[in-house]
Amino acid sequence: MGKSKGKAKQMKGKMKETTGKAMGDVPMENEGRGEQMTGRAQELAAKTAERVKKSGR
Repeated sequence: MGKSKGKAKQMKGKMKETTGKAMGDVPMENEGRGEQMTGRAQELAAKTAERVKKSGR
């Protein structure tokens, strides 16, 4: 996964969390938080892979 896909997942999760809060839907809110965390991890993995590739290892 690339950095852009990780960012997109974070944005989708934030929208889901906000919607869940507004509707009082705690499971949706929690699912949104989980998606944000997954997106951050994907973005970090992509950044790390780029750094490794640039360092020539």
